[in-house]
Amino acid sequence: MTRAAPATWRSLMFVPATGEKFIAKAHTRGADVIILDLEDSVPPGEKRAARAALTAAAATVGQAGAEVAVRINRPLEHAVLDIAAAVKPAVGTLVLPKVMGPEHVHLLSEVVAAHEAAQGMEIGHTRFVAVVETPDALALLPAIAMADPRVVALGLGVEDLATEIEAIPSADMIYHFAMMVVTAARAARIQPMGSVGPFADFSDLAAYRASLKRSRALGFACQACIHPAQVPIINDEYGPSPTEVEHARGLIAAFDVAIADGKGAVAFEGAMIDLPVVERARRLLARAR
Repeated sequence: MTRAAPATWRSLMFVPATGEKFIAKAHTRGADVIILDLEDSVPPGEKRAARAALTAAAATVGQAGAEVAVRINRPLEHAVLDIAAAVKPAVGTLVLPKVMGPEHVHLLSEVVAAHEAAQGMEIGHTRFVAVVETPDALALLPAIAMADPRVVALGLGVEDLATEIEAIPSADMIYHFAMMVVTAARAARIQPMGSVGPFADFSDLAAYRASLKRSRALGFACQACIHPAQVPIINDEYGPSPTEVEHARGLIAAFDVAIADGKGAVAFEGAMIDLPVVERARRLLARAR
């Protein structure tokens, strides 16, 4: 199986798979990815109904072009049923909660491949977002990030992790583990998902924006959210601005002229630029596209 196409997401918005009123409007919210949730937002007694609703829900939330994802449940007896219901051409990604380690990812990938084959789908069509939520798995972040060609993003489940280590999910608590995610994901050439700010609190959007601005500067590429009001803020802060795009284009053009003249570095807008700076500019333009 070849490596899945890399993700270039900014925002991923959760919607309960049984939440009809949320599903009906999800495609209007501007999120790059709509995650149909089978896990935390669906009570145990509604899991079967949520799986049955996936086909119609995927068509509805994906109608404006957003990637359709499904968050499955962690217990294996539920995960297998969730995968059977979720693997289909309209669903591009599965969000894997509470990942234990690379072997856990391998196992789920094998189950997914069997369902892809049974439906005549390309093996590898279904991408993975791996989410670590327990202290046991933190040391395995690099191995999880590189575990399988399907994995295109890596994140933390901050609320569950805070509960596990008996901490309050503050910026101080998140920072160290968040940077572990960034370095593991970047080493694996996949997207680090998350931030060093609150996940579930949307009461102060100005503070939310400030935390995302800081998180983007620390290396995060995309973020999941639970409220539509968070989506445009994520897109603003995690997506290149027109000013950044214009600056990157000018910087690359100036560097190309310098290279043609036999120079390895050149001054641009009051600063020296060399190859690493140019590479960052090229990556920014790739995200903008």
